[in-house]
Amino acid sequence: MAFFQNCEGTGRRDILRAGVVGAAGLSLANYIQLAQADQLNKQAKAKSAIFINLNGGPSHMDTFDLKPDAPDEYRGEFSPIATKIPGIYISEHLPKLAQTMDKFCILRGVSHSVAAHQLGTEYVNSGNRPLPSLEFPGYGAVVSKEMNGDPELPKFVAIPRSQQRPGYLGVRYAPMNTSATPTIGSPFRVRGMSLGAGLTVEDVEKRNNLLGRLDRTFGEFEAESQLLDGLDQFGQQAHAMITSRKSRDAFDISKESPEFAKSFGESNLGASCLLGLRLVEAGVRFVTVTNGGWDTHRDNWNALSTRQLPPLDEALSALFNGLEERGLLESTVVYVTGEFGRTPKINTERNGRDHYPRNMFMLMAGGGVKGGQVLGESDEKGTLPKNEGFSPDDVAASFYHSLGINHEKEYNTTTGRPVMIVRNGTVIKDLFA
Repeated sequence: MAFFQNCEGTGRRDILRAGVVGAAGLSLANYIQLAQADQLNKQAKAKSAIFINLNGGPSHMDTFDLKPDAPDEYRGEFSPIATKIPGIYISEHLPKLAQTMDKFCILRGVSHSVAAHQLGTEYVNSGNRPLPSLEFPGYGAVVSKEMNGDPELPKFVAIPRSQQRPGYLGVRYAPMNTSATPTIGSPFRVRGMSLGAGLTVEDVEKRNNLLGRLDRTFGEFEAESQLLDGLDQFGQQAHAMITSRKSRDAFDISKESPEFAKSFGESNLGASCLLGLRLVEAGVRFVTVTNGGWDTHRDNWNALSTRQLPPLDEALSALFNGLEERGLLESTVVYVTGEFGRTPKINTERNGRDHYPRNMFMLMAGGGVKGGQVLGESDEKGTLPKNEGFSPDDVAASFYHSLGINHEKEYNTTTGRPVMIVRNGTVIKDLFA
């Protein structure tokens, strides 16, 4: 029987195999630690990363790039407040972040032209403008490939799941999705890693036996499959992790002191950020946290002031302060973004703002990033970068730079096509101290 690859380099057999094993309740290579560190810049400060995806596209005009002197049809309902750094102002609904401004950098005037949610998300989660012929790997997949990790821990964890895909690197670099968000003060059981909910070591052994049967079933096919080359390691390491106290402890946020956990609040975002901190402290290399609700076409200011901004303010400020308190801020780069901004001109019919990629904000902290500054600027109405601005590609190149990964390094797709990690980005030198 012949097997063919599509233009993204995924074989039909790979798709079939993924379906079979997925139906058995197994994650394929989420736990596989096959990658070896390669050509990392040893001078880089960041050893791990937390990527926070604000799904839906947060309004730059009502958060980190207010325009109080703009005409009424642009300005919005919120007022700016002073931050800890003289001359820097952000939304009145972000008072805790205002007092931690020294720990992070605001990038204003970030601009692109992809106004659809899915494509915009793919763009900012990889640093490469999407192409129909190629799926680029997300940050977590590249970090998993380039950086060594603890064999008892996954390198790439998504809370609760991530839009970042392994792309042409193959499924061995896919994330471990927790599929749920934790609750502060309560034990967090991750399916497939915890022995809770009736799962026993014997159950794991049965799953490993199933993997062996699958190996024999598919053994007659080509040996170079992206999936086959990791199944043995998956079986061994999944078993090791599910019985590892270190792994279970890392995911159990109930072990945090009530005093430390209190600052993260009671929201899903706060609990997810606390879990992200615990994971990088334990040795996980890359954590994504996804937070939705930012698609505010309607009722923008009520949604932001009552539902979106208070948890963001609490969670991010607690994360920055908590990383510093644990001595992790310099070794952990934090990247916060949505897929685009929102229209500067108000949608009066629905009292909201619509999709707008031409101008947006991003935040970065830790990992050698110089806090307490604003880089870039938008025009007086928040419609475009005032000068040249930044692209998501530039921010991606800078993000990899903080981790010591050369963004110009080339990988080969399964068809032999050479592709740079970030094809068009330039490191923003002023980001770094």
